[in-house]
Amino acid sequence: MSFRIDPEAATQRSYAQSLDANDPLAAFKSEFFISDPNLCYLDGNSLGRLPKRTVERVNDFLTAEWGTELVDGWSHWIDQAQPAGDLLARSALGAGPGQTLVCDTTSVNFYQLCLAAITARPDRKTIIIDSANFPTDRYILEGIAKTHSLNLITLDTDGAGGPGAVKIESEDELVSPQELEKHLSEDVALITLQAINYRSGARQPMKEINALAKKYGALVVWDCSHAIGSIELNFEANDVQLAVGCTYKYGNSGPGSPAWLFVSKDIQTQLRVPIQGWFAQEKQFEMGPFFEPADTIRRFQIASPSIIGIRGVEVAFEMIARAGIDKISQKAAIGTDLMIALHDKWLSPLGFELGTPRDSRKRGGHIIIKHRDAKLIAFALRKLANVIPDYREPGSIRLAISPLATSYEEVYEGFVRLRDLVSSEAYKTVSMDGNRVT
Repeated sequence: MSFRIDPEAATQRSYAQSLDANDPLAAFKSEFFISDPNLCYLDGNSLGRLPKRTVERVNDFLTAEWGTELVDGWSHWIDQAQPAGDLLARSALGAGPGQTLVCDTTSVNFYQLCLAAITARPDRKTIIIDSANFPTDRYILEGIAKTHSLNLITLDTDGAGGPGAVKIESEDELVSPQELEKHLSEDVALITLQAINYRSGARQPMKEINALAKKYGALVVWDCSHAIGSIELNFEANDVQLAVGCTYKYGNSGPGSPAWLFVSKDIQTQLRVPIQGWFAQEKQFEMGPFFEPADTIRRFQIASPSIIGIRGVEVAFEMIARAGIDKISQKAAIGTDLMIALHDKWLSPLGFELGTPRDSRKRGGHIIIKHRDAKLIAFALRKLANVIPDYREPGSIRLAISPLATSYEEVYEGFVRLRDLVSSEAYKTVSMDGNRVT
């Protein structure tokens, strides 16, 4: 990225306005439903805004497809997971067709691919994750390890520990290839990491880790939930073989929208997933007595796709394709650079600390800032300042720019309100309401 934020000018509203005036993606904000124009929504890394076109597409599905076609609609719905997957791969993954399915949930897809990878290395008994990984991934892998009597190594990148924890040198929760290699051997079947860490926003060195895993004959499953739609993932260039992710964050596809899984063509026939659903059967409608999986990406599909959910995915990733993931990635870098500049000028003197890499090449579309009162501040932002962030333990406020839906001035205004809330100590006047969603 050639553009650099001017840290002195960044504190002026006119600077954010000039960034918007020169933003090639600025017009996309008008394509989203925005009920409150005064709201600073800096949580698109958790749930993206609603595209207006999704309302039209879903309504059209209800009346012109489901309502009109009834069961005959299955003649064209049945394989919808595959073209939707190709669209997602083309627009956001940097991958060719026939390798991606839009289906199920991230958790189900993660379980499927991890166990398939482990089973493909039957003589190996060690699997590796990191302590800063998303909780579901850690819990699922712990369950797999217990069920199959495997040795689970948790690379302790954040001090939280975990099953089989080993301390490694880490900055901003990153796993360096040098530290990872200390724990690799011919006994390692699987490594699983996040492309962008859900808390710190740090970007793992995917290409280097994939190369290292190949050196030892291990497979890597990447969780791209906090990366897809905000950075260029370049699966082909980075030699990614297995990956999963959601579509409702920067993907803007809606709460509970179908997730996706990716299996590169070079290993598809080597893997057998544990949940052998009938959609994976080669001769699906013969309803035969034995499971004989297809030799295509369909061998990884369990059951009927959520067509209504896929319609939302199609709208969102068509938008990403139009915008260009390269331009989206650049805006995410500039937007988070702006956040860091404002943090340094306004928030650091108020007791905040940055928990995200300063180099934009080493992070995604969100940052975290740490404060002793972070949880109360995050809550007060919602209640008193009309700013939506989110809070993550321990002591971290996440703030994101969702490149298609967020303007630079919205970021700027959110930081103005955050600064004023904390400098005035107004945040101390609120009381937590007991809501467990943070």
